[in-house]
Amino acid sequence: MAEDRIAEPWGERTPYGRGDAWPDRVDTHLADGVTPDAVERWVPTASLLHSNGDAMDIAVADGRMVGVRGRASDRVNRGRLGPKDLYGWQANAAPDRLTAPLIRRDGELVETDWETAMSVVAERTRTLLDERGPGSIGFYTTGQLFLEEYYTLATLARGGIGTNHLDGNTRLCTATAAEALKESFGCDGQPGSFADIDHADVIALFGHNMAATQTVSWSRVLDRLAGPNPPAVVCVDPRTTPVARAATVHLAPRIGTNLALMNGLLHEIIENDWVDHEYVAAHTVGFEQLSKLVVDYPPERVAEICDVPVEDIRHAARLLGTADRVLSTVLQGFYQSHQATAAAMQVNNIHLLRGLLGRRGCGVLQMNGQPTAQNTRECGANGDLPGFRNWANDEHVRELAEIWNVDPGHIPHYSAPTHLMQILRYVEDGSIRFLYVTGTNPLVSLPELERVRRILSQDRLFLVVQDIFLSETARLADVVLPAATWGEKSGTFTNADRTVHLSEQAVEPPGLARSDLAILLDYAARLDLRDKDGGPLITWHTPEEAFEAWKRCSAGRPCDYTGITYDALRGGGIQWPCTPDRPEGTERLYADGSFWATPEMCEGYGRDLVTGAPWSKDEYTAFNPAGKGMIRGADYAPPHETTSADYPYQLTTGRTLYHFHTRTKTGRVPQLRAAAPEVWVELAEADARSHGWSEGDLLRVTTPRGRVRARLRVTGIRPGTVFLPFHYGYWDEPGGYRPDGEDGRAANELTLTDWDPVSKQPLFKAGVAAVERIEAGDSR
Repeated sequence: MAEDRIAEPWGERTPYGRGDAWPDRVDTHLADGVTPDAVERWVPTASLLHSNGDAMDIAVADGRMVGVRGRASDRVNRGRLGPKDLYGWQANAAPDRLTAPLIRRDGELVETDWETAMSVVAERTRTLLDERGPGSIGFYTTGQLFLEEYYTLATLARGGIGTNHLDGNTRLCTATAAEALKESFGCDGQPGSFADIDHADVIALFGHNMAATQTVSWSRVLDRLAGPNPPAVVCVDPRTTPVARAATVHLAPRIGTNLALMNGLLHEIIENDWVDHEYVAAHTVGFEQLSKLVVDYPPERVAEICDVPVEDIRHAARLLGTADRVLSTVLQGFYQSHQATAAAMQVNNIHLLRGLLGRRGCGVLQMNGQPTAQNTRECGANGDLPGFRNWANDEHVRELAEIWNVDPGHIPHYSAPTHLMQILRYVEDGSIRFLYVTGTNPLVSLPELERVRRILSQDRLFLVVQDIFLSETARLADVVLPAATWGEKSGTFTNADRTVHLSEQAVEPPGLARSDLAILLDYAARLDLRDKDGGPLITWHTPEEAFEAWKRCSAGRPCDYTGITYDALRGGGIQWPCTPDRPEGTERLYADGSFWATPEMCEGYGRDLVTGAPWSKDEYTAFNPAGKGMIRGADYAPPHETTSADYPYQLTTGRTLYHFHTRTKTGRVPQLRAAAPEVWVELAEADARSHGWSEGDLLRVTTPRGRVRARLRVTGIRPGTVFLPFHYGYWDEPGGYRPDGEDGRAANELTLTDWDPVSKQPLFKAGVAAVERIEAGDSR
């Protein structure tokens, strides 16, 4: 009997011991009635519904996708697939795919042809450039395109149009990862490898529910736990997740107190002298300042701030401070919370203090949330210049200008690239009049949705949406461009441990839909973007040509791809940096204690961890002249919004295992939709009991920003906390909108407009709420 991968999302166990090879296990799912013999071709790709990058092959028969199979030879997953991998491909064939361009006529979106749609988009762009300049043009992209498409977008936006207003929805999920890596190591790029799971004595997950977000990596952890010499697990999460249930120590701090907890753990490590002083002296700066700061965070004080037991703090610190090999992972529980970058950096500090970098079982994975978030950042579509170049370093700008053959002054670098929340503010005040949105759905994913609706509904805004479905955001657009998606186009993408995979086209896109690359190339051609010699700015026409152009941009930078080719990737994933003299790639960074942190190389000069104020080059150079690892800390401060008699609960939001982002794909997959059909709200048993509420009751959650109704789930979440998954919007409701005046079901009706001062990542795990019962449920 086939295994039920909805009920058993991590699959059967294949136990193994520390230092052993993770056994293969090939997972396959074919459409009903399709046998392996009926498959005509298996086309290589990797997962596009999470950041793990699970390698797989698409089964093709009669010109259509009919299933998937894990690839046993790949380093990332050894053949395993998660539920979204196994079933998510079915969304490509959903009957409501966009198959023709749409244009707004007399207030309604109607079908048109590509010539009409693209002419209107290009003409509106040219008019605004003539009348208002490049600052009137903004781009908001995704974490789901291919590297070749991001690089094309960054080239046309920054090198062609000359706008500073380009960001990705990776701002919502991994901006803090990038900033924490830059602030500690001088540059983006995950130091560790997924293979560190095989060797670690302790695996510490900070705000990372790996069981839901990277199911195959969690399978790997479970296999280690089931084998000989299992690792200890430290979990920091206010919810009792599967990770927490498997943990040796589970710390469930109050929402907004992560930094205080981390300061307490570091206090214990330093107080007990679990420090590699030789490594610290040779390879880091800042140890003395951190030591002085954490003196004020003894376990007793931290226990009071965080409401966690003193003995658990000491136990966790002892595991982290004494193990020979520690792997740490970090995700949204830290990234989307108060003092996000400062807290995430303290995880890096543990590894710097103990010299646990660059060897087996010793690493940090500041994880990504979306499948191609790493490429958004590498290619300059998410807050920095392509190739992890520093916008404040004139030499880096000159290098990029030489690659693009444009004048350095044409590349905007008068200030940091505009982050998403500021882009919205510019749209709100009318300085941005054209917003081009690719592959994302801000009308469900952004905080304080009522405000976002008002901003994107303005008559003076020309809104272009490029997507595969008519999302909530697309319904507001002036022009909608139908895109091809994974399996319908070719390109590369990079997962959370720097593994690059090639995804090859398996089937044709539906109707008139085009690849994002083809659409962006068409747009650039219509704008007639030129280099300084009068030639075309963008000279590539195919995905492989775009990849080769990107390789030239990456040469000599930390994310060096020059040793990677499409042909090499057909043999499996390769980790960057990868150069011609190291064609096998690089499994771990910083093995020699050298960092990409010199003033000449670094991706940024750093920021004040409390205010977010940028450091100058002189300030950075004075602090770190030799480019060492940077040990920096910050004092805890209370969250901006605190509980009261009117709003007695702390609010947090998050993900479910069975859905991705705003459900535009997973909500159209029968197995995944049935597994998690509706939004819910979680409360602790003590809180539910105090109100006389039961599982299945219909509740209303209210914040100063909005209201949501959902059924109650009584769980092991910490008391005083309310949780909702953020995936659920309105595209499958009549009209595709929340009716005016009615309760919503999107969790972001409730969240506040606030962001981390360093990473500018919105704080979805902050704010306060009131909860009331609307009607008794049926205990379903």
